Amino acid sequence: MEITNNKKMYRFEAALPDGEFATLEYRWLKGSMVLMHTLVPPSGRGKGVGPALVKYVLDYVRAQGLKIVVYCPFVAKYMTTHPEYNDLVA
Repeated sequence: MEITNNKKMYRFEAALPDGEFATLEYRWLKGSMVLMHTLVPPSGRGKGVGPALVKYVLDYVRAQGLKIVVYCPFVAKYMTTHPEYNDLVA
């Protein structure tokens, strides 16, 4: 699965086989990436697309030396089972 950062639309996108996209939207606040909303279309649900997207974004944030603010409940839930990312929270 290829994931890209669509900087123009402020979202990370994972292309699904049917042509749809799973997305994780973000905004910027005082130098931190605010993770707003994760959306996985029905065709991608139950296949690990959402967790893979969140992991990619958190790894990206770490590699860029950024911090995050989490508004998205899906990301918050992911982080409860992956505490190795807690250091990224602003």
